[in-house]
Amino acid sequence: MKNKAIDKNLFKRTLLLAIPIMIQNGISNAVGLVDNLMVGSQGTEAIVAVSIAGQLMFVFWLALFGALSGPGIFGAQYYGNGDLDGVRDIFRIKMWFAIGCGILGILIFFNFDSFLLGLYMKGQSEEIDAALAMKLAKEYLRIMLMGIPFIIITQVYATSLRETDESFKPMVAGVISVLVDVVFNYFLIFGNFGFPKLGVAGAAYATVIARVAEFFVLIIWSHLRSKKHAFLQGIYKTVKISKPKIIMPVVKKSLPIMLNEFFWAGAIAFMTQCYSVRGLDVLAGLNISNAICNLLNVVFIALGNAVGIVIGQMLGAGEFKKAKDSSLRLMWFTAAICTVLTVILIALSGWFPSLYDTTESSKSMATKFIIITACFFPLQGYLNSMYFTIRSGGKTIITFIFDSVFSWTICATCAYALSHYTNLNIIGIYITIQSLDFIKVIVGYIMIKKEIWVSNLVSDSFNADNGP
Repeated sequence: MKNKAIDKNLFKRTLLLAIPIMIQNGISNAVGLVDNLMVGSQGTEAIVAVSIAGQLMFVFWLALFGALSGPGIFGAQYYGNGDLDGVRDIFRIKMWFAIGCGILGILIFFNFDSFLLGLYMKGQSEEIDAALAMKLAKEYLRIMLMGIPFIIITQVYATSLRETDESFKPMVAGVISVLVDVVFNYFLIFGNFGFPKLGVAGAAYATVIARVAEFFVLIIWSHLRSKKHAFLQGIYKTVKISKPKIIMPVVKKSLPIMLNEFFWAGAIAFMTQCYSVRGLDVLAGLNISNAICNLLNVVFIALGNAVGIVIGQMLGAGEFKKAKDSSLRLMWFTAAICTVLTVILIALSGWFPSLYDTTESSKSMATKFIIITACFFPLQGYLNSMYFTIRSGGKTIITFIFDSVFSWTICATCAYALSHYTNLNIIGIYITIQSLDFIKVIVGYIMIKKEIWVSNLVSDSFNADNGP
C-alpha cells in the first residue's frame, strides 16, 4: 500500500509538471496541423516547401533546445537545493547561449539557404513542380528568420520557469501564440478580411507574428509576478555571474547536449533527405504523417521533460535512492500512456490524409507512415524518459553517444545505404530504421540499472574544476 501511495504521488507530481507542457505544445501542434491543412489547400508544392523549410528550422530549434537544456540541468538542481542565486546565474548563462545560437542560425540560413534546401530536391515526381517548391521554401524560410530573436528569448524564460516548478505561464503564453497564429494564417494565406493573399509566405508571417505575441505575454507577465519568481528580481542589474567558477562546469555539461540536439536533428534531416530520393511524393506523405503524429507525441515529450525536472530536483536535494526508484517507474508509466496514443493514431490513419489536396500516392504513403510511427510510440515514450533521466544527473557525454552518435553511425548510415543501394521500398526502409531503436532501449536500460547517471551537481562540496 505504501508503494502504491508513493507511485501515485510521483505520477501526480510528474503530471502536474507535464500537463501544462502537453497543453501548450499540444495546442501549438494542433495549430501547426491546422496550418498544415491550410497550406495543403495551396497544392502539393506548398506542402513540400513547408516540409523542407520546416526540417531546417527543426534543426535550429533543437540546437537551441540543447543550448538551454545543459544549463537547465543545473537550474533544476539549484532550485531543488534552494539556491536562488544559482538559478539567476543559470538564467544569465542561458541568455548568452541563446543569443549566440540565434546569431549563428540566422547567418547560416541567410547565406546557405539555397544549398540546404536544394539537398531535398534530389527526388523526382511527374506530378510535382520542383522549381516552384524550391521558390516557396526559400521564401518561407527567409520570413521565418525574423522570428528567431523572439523565439530565443522566450525559450530562456519558459525553460527557467519550468525548472522552478512554474509551467502555467509558458502554457498560457503558448496558447495565446497559437491562437494568434491561426487567426493570421486565415487572414494571410487566403487574403480574408482585406489582408493580402500571400499563400505559403502568409503562413510564415503568421508564425512570426505569433512568436512576437508569445514573447511579450510571457516576459511581461513573468516580471509582473517577480515576487513569486524571485530569481527574476534584479536579473538585469548585471550580466555577470555571481559564481564564476560554475561557468566552465556548465559549459562542459552543456556543450555535449547542444551538440547532441544539433547532430540528432541533423541526422533526422539527413534521413528525410535519404527518403526524398525515392520521390517528392514521399516528402509530402511524411509531412502529412508528421502533422498528425506530432499532435500526439507532445505527450511523451512533455513527460520526458517533466521526468528530467523531477529526477533532477531529487538529485539536487540529495535524494539518490528516491531518484533511482522513481526513474524506472516513470519510464514504464510513460510507455503505458503512449500505448493509448498508438490506438488513437491507427484509428485516424486512413481518414486524416484525405483532408489534403494532394496526390493519391502521397495520401497512401501518409497513411502507412502514420501506422508505422504509431506502433513505435510506446518505445519512443520509454526512450524519451530514459534519455532525460540519464541527462538529469549531468551525464551529457553519455547521452551524446546514446543519442546523436547512434543516430548518425547506425540509423543515418542504414537509411543512406538502403535508400541508395537497395531496391527495398520506402515503407520497408522506414520500418527498418524505426526498429533500430530497440538497440538503444537495451543499452539505455543497462545504463539506468548501473546507476552511472546518479550525481549531485550543485551540492556544497561541488568541485568547480572536476564536477561533482
